[in-house]
Amino acid sequence: MNNQATATCTLTDQDRMEDLLAQEKYLIDGYSTFIPEAACPELRQVLCDNLNGCFNNQYTIFDKMSQLGWYPTKAAPQADVDEIKQKSAQLKQQLG
Repeated sequence: MNNQATATCTLTDQDRMEDLLAQEKYLIDGYSTFIPEAACPELRQVLCDNLNGCFNNQYTIFDKMSQLGWYPTKAAPQADVDEIKQKSAQLKQQLG
């Protein structure tokens, strides 16, 4: 057995928040995969409710991180937003 002193591992609040955010993203990915394949309506509803909870949790964590400066974002120019809206509407119309 190695008698060397073990290093202590301390996690910062930012580390914890980043981990929580990553876990919510992982859960959302899983629910997004399984919901379309749920044949039982009751199960599908439970999974959808859980997915919505994950969306809310993810936003809450993101918003707090953003407020603390740990997840910097910048606003998109309105012209870019309008362009994406137009492209999305066109795609939706094409897909019928």
